[in-house]
Amino acid sequence: MKISKKWLERYMDLGQRSMDEIATTVTNAGFEVEDIVPLSQGTNLVIGEVLTCKDHPDSDHLHITTVNTGDQVRPIVCGAPNVAAGQKVIVALPGAKLPGGEIKSGKIRGEVSDGMICSLAELGVDKHTLSEAQLSGIEVLDQDAPVGHTDPLGYLGYDDTVLDIGLTPNRADCQAAWNMASETAAILNIPCQLPEVAGAADIASDVPTQLKIVSETEKCPHFYGKVVNSVTIKPSPKWMQELLRASGMNSINNVVDISNIVMLETGQPMHFYDKNALPHQEITVKDNLDTDYTTLDGETYHLQSGDVVITSNGQPIGIGGVMGGNDSKVEDNTQGIIIECASFDHVSIRNTARRLNLNTESSIRYQKGIEPLAAKKAIDRAVDLLIQYADAKDFEQTVEFGCDHYEEKTITCTVEQINHRLGTDFAKEEIVDVFARLNLEPTVEGTTITVKVPSTRLDLEGMADLSEEVIRMIGYDRLPSTLPVMEMTEGKLNPQQRQRRFIQTFLCENGLQDAITYTLVSSTKKENAIFSTGDALELPTPLSEERRYLRTSILPSLLESAAYNHSRGNKGVNMFEISELTSTQGVIEHLAIVLTGAMNETRWLKTSTPADFYTLKGLVETILERSGISENRLFFKPNQKDTTHFHPGRSAEVYIGKDLIGLMGEIHPLYANEVGLKHAVMAELDLDQILETKKSKIRFTPVSKYPAVYRDLAFVVEKDLPASKIVEVIKRSGKLGKESIVKNVDVFDVYQGEHVGEHEKSIALTMTFQSDVQTLDDKTITTIFNSIIDAIVNQCKATLRSA
Repeated sequence: MKISKKWLERYMDLGQRSMDEIATTVTNAGFEVEDIVPLSQGTNLVIGEVLTCKDHPDSDHLHITTVNTGDQVRPIVCGAPNVAAGQKVIVALPGAKLPGGEIKSGKIRGEVSDGMICSLAELGVDKHTLSEAQLSGIEVLDQDAPVGHTDPLGYLGYDDTVLDIGLTPNRADCQAAWNMASETAAILNIPCQLPEVAGAADIASDVPTQLKIVSETEKCPHFYGKVVNSVTIKPSPKWMQELLRASGMNSINNVVDISNIVMLETGQPMHFYDKNALPHQEITVKDNLDTDYTTLDGETYHLQSGDVVITSNGQPIGIGGVMGGNDSKVEDNTQGIIIECASFDHVSIRNTARRLNLNTESSIRYQKGIEPLAAKKAIDRAVDLLIQYADAKDFEQTVEFGCDHYEEKTITCTVEQINHRLGTDFAKEEIVDVFARLNLEPTVEGTTITVKVPSTRLDLEGMADLSEEVIRMIGYDRLPSTLPVMEMTEGKLNPQQRQRRFIQTFLCENGLQDAITYTLVSSTKKENAIFSTGDALELPTPLSEERRYLRTSILPSLLESAAYNHSRGNKGVNMFEISELTSTQGVIEHLAIVLTGAMNETRWLKTSTPADFYTLKGLVETILERSGISENRLFFKPNQKDTTHFHPGRSAEVYIGKDLIGLMGEIHPLYANEVGLKHAVMAELDLDQILETKKSKIRFTPVSKYPAVYRDLAFVVEKDLPASKIVEVIKRSGKLGKESIVKNVDVFDVYQGEHVGEHEKSIALTMTFQSDVQTLDDKTITTIFNSIIDAIVNQCKATLRSA
């Protein structure tokens, strides 16, 4: 937001305050002044008249001039191509300090030069606001410029300083000069008098109108239109030109300048159309056009469906909220105008402006937000200025489409609430004074204060906002210095964090690498999700096709990382990753494991732990068992859920009780080839479910002091019978009274071949018998051993092969 000292002085008396002082005070109240920019700089300047001008005898571009500066005639050597006798010019006298340095008397190629004839650029005027002629030569003043006048910058209106204020998102209302001025006056605690124009558009509207305005889109809910049948096009008054210049805008003519001044004052963009360019007296707002259109800047843009477009008789006359059209602009021969003042959807305007690369003053204001009553204020102010400076008359009645939907709001607070929130002891009078300065119209009953929220202050929603207003206006230096209350807490992990930390530590101790892979994946990885958490979410504006979706499975990314390492010679890669997965069903944490090489290897002993199904199964069992999930709650079932990514005969579903918590097994050969691996075993588990499962207490018992006895068994059973079924029967049958004396059962051989049937297999097991309370004799062990054999034969339909 740019606002100049002259603009502020139109509404308030700044007294002797400097702009530096004002900038500091405004910044302390929450509006950061990012820069203080003088429109021009220069001392010891005077208006002079060029009396004579001739070419320098020793130069092809310099001129020797004599200049009357009021008190004397000075010889000055000038290099500007446009200098000529009879001109009124700006002269920097010896000793003058300009942005480029200090001016001194001297000789230039043998000729005396007692000063410098200046261009505006040499006086620090922003080059972007100057024409090509002004940039290439000296500034030539009007013939009525007073020779000897010692403030030429003031004569031209460049004696101003601009505050460049960075607005926070909640204070978009201060894009309007009226609101920023009112805020500044409140901060400085001085009176502010804004123009009284309410109802001006209605007072000047006696003639019925034929104008019809319609909006065919929800993106334009509110719209004013007004016909002014007679205006006079002429130059704008000096004050208007100066304020536009200070805001970085050029003066066009009085009517166009009025539309810009009103936008800057009220924050509400508006547009004036040449009345003769709209013979149908009809304006319709649409958002379904697909056409090319030439705007005021002379450029042609392609409009597409979704862009808000102002039309008349079905043809575009302006891009809503962005820029008007070249075919209906106000020109020197304009005799009447039609005023359009509308409210537009800020998202739509932002999208159109960004796509067309048209960040105009209008589009910027619409994007940041405009107060609901700004359109009415703007049309009233426009009529007021048109009457004063454009001889406007023959107004027709104002036409309105829709409504502003504004409802006045009040907020109630107490002195105690304000002070409690701020930690202060402000008196009621101080708080009420702040609200009055901010035009909140406070009313007081006891210690209760009720304020009316102006339409400009949509950021005020409750007591917390009022307390912020109080402290920023009174000053943050009034806050007492207090130490924060910091309760001492014990720094430790919660139970789930401890379990997660254990899993990471355990896997790392067993030689696995803790990996971190990308959360965003391609459509291919999305389709290959393994044990997916749900439907994937797609980014609205992805950076690339490889990063379009939020993943719902870790394994595709982990397998890609393993393949990347293999392709670069790093063969024995074993990894795991713990990551949150986001889908339409919510956020769920998974654990994924990929093994592609031996877990450990001792070459001189020729021993290694292979990366196979059973190694992975052992890791999963150990993790769950040491997390407090006993082996009798853990089940592995043949994999029927996913045989596309897993080998059908070498994979399993993992259950805790009846709940499926994951899939594990060997990768399917076809999928392995697709991802670039020859072999891998992998698992993906629902870590949230594991962590949330009720854990059994881990009980520690002393080592039995009684001897152990070992017995072997071998049975022929059906090929599909799992070994775990036999182990379960053994443990259930191996009891002496209430004590289970079968401490351990290990399967040491599984045989299929010529010595057993085609649909059979032989399973050999070792059992460990041991009691915690007595020494077991042979008779007792034999009795229990025989009962185990009978149970296996009967319950597993097994045939004893050896014992």
